[in-house]
Amino acid sequence: MSSEIQLSLFDESSSNPTELIPTDGKIPIPAGTYTHMSELAQHCNQCQRCELGQTRTHAVVGRGNLNAEIMIVGEAPGQNEDETGLPFVGRSGQLLEKILASVKLTTEDDVYIANINKCRPPNNRVPTPSEMAACLPYLLEQIRLVDPKIILLTGATALKGLTGEKQAITKIRGQWIEWEGRLCMPIFHPSYLLRNPSKEKGSPKWLMWQDIQAVRAKYDEIKQSLS
Repeated sequence: MSSEIQLSLFDESSSNPTELIPTDGKIPIPAGTYTHMSELAQHCNQCQRCELGQTRTHAVVGRGNLNAEIMIVGEAPGQNEDETGLPFVGRSGQLLEKILASVKLTTEDDVYIANINKCRPPNNRVPTPSEMAACLPYLLEQIRLVDPKIILLTGATALKGLTGEKQAITKIRGQWIEWEGRLCMPIFHPSYLLRNPSKEKGSPKWLMWQDIQAVRAKYDEIKQSLS
């Protein structure tokens, strides 16, 4: 009997999907690997699919409503995010919350926030293509689990990292594009707005106000169609 129990335990542990996830960043993680975000978060904090795993304090997986209709995708964690394990909690995050609040959107009800990369690059540099590729399967699983109708891509790195689109963010921001059957809109990264504080017509902040209002209108349209 004891040998049967031992064999059973062995079989269960070896069938744990997280133990079968490839550590080589060039090998994709199969879609459907995770059944809940907590499993994904646990594995991100153990991940060594790229060298960023060697220097992180915390993996930064996401925050917000796990059933949100809107997902915001950022670039990679900064120092505040690395220390807390939460995305967009520094000055950029505070501004992002204000932008959302201006059209009555919240992370409690309407929005889930994640990043292309879950670990902070040294000195907050832009993630390399190989680092983004190694981490992308986690984001794809997050999108599958949350199942948002709208994805907002903050900045050129997020845009390129998810969709492969290489256009400058100044050229493509505010435009609806379709990706994998979902509506996506590239928007300015909040850190860009912090560097460009003017609110004059045509300024980045003014353009962001137009974009977030368009997002709110599309969100209301989607909610109405679902009701």
